[in-house]
Amino acid sequence: MDLFEGLNTQVLGISIDHVPCLEAWAESLGGISYPLISDFWPHGMTARQYGVLRDEGYSERAIFIIDREGIIRYIDIHDIDEQPDNDEVFSILQQIDPENAKKHPIDLEALAAQLPHGGIVMYCNTWCPGCRKARAFFEANHLDYKEVDISRNRAAAAQVRKWTGGYETTPTFDIDGHILIDYNESKLREILGDRVTK
Repeated sequence: MDLFEGLNTQVLGISIDHVPCLEAWAESLGGISYPLISDFWPHGMTARQYGVLRDEGYSERAIFIIDREGIIRYIDIHDIDEQPDNDEVFSILQQIDPENAKKHPIDLEALAAQLPHGGIVMYCNTWCPGCRKARAFFEANHLDYKEVDISRNRAAAAQVRKWTGGYETTPTFDIDGHILIDYNESKLREILGDRVTK
C-alpha cells in the first residue's frame, strides 16, 4: 500500500469472512499493511448497505472511494478473477484532491526507467503461489535473480500489464529480454538452458 502514501488516503479491507479466516488469509500473504475488517456479524451488513451482498451470501469484489465528507466518489464492481485497474483508482484519487496530487506527482516513465534489466527479473507479489515456486526453483539451482513487487511499484505493474495484455499476472519473468508469463518450470528450464543445474 506504499503507493497510496501522499494521496491523503486510508485503505481499508472489508470482508464477510470471520476474523480467524481473515487472520489466516493475511498470514498466507505474509502479512498486510492495511486494516482488514470483518463484516461477518451481522452477516454482510456493510456489504448489504453498499449493495454488493449477493443472495447466495457472499459479496461482490468491489472498490469504493469515499471522500472526507463521506460521499462515495467512485465505485468499481468486478468479477472475483479480475484485478482492479489501480491506475484508474490513482487517477480518481488525484481528481478528488488535485492540490495534494500536485504536491506528490508520480512520474511513471521515470519509475519505469529504474526497473531492473538483464539477468533474471521476477515481477511478483507477496501472496503469489507461483512466485514461491519460482523462488524455490531459483534457489535450488543457485541462480541469482531480482524481485520486483508489482503491488508496491506502479511502473512494474504497468510493465506487466503491457506484457500480458492488460493483466497483472504473477509471476512474470524478464530473463535477458525473454518474457515468460506465469510459472512454468519446463519453459524456465528452456530459457535458462545450461544455467539450470537441477
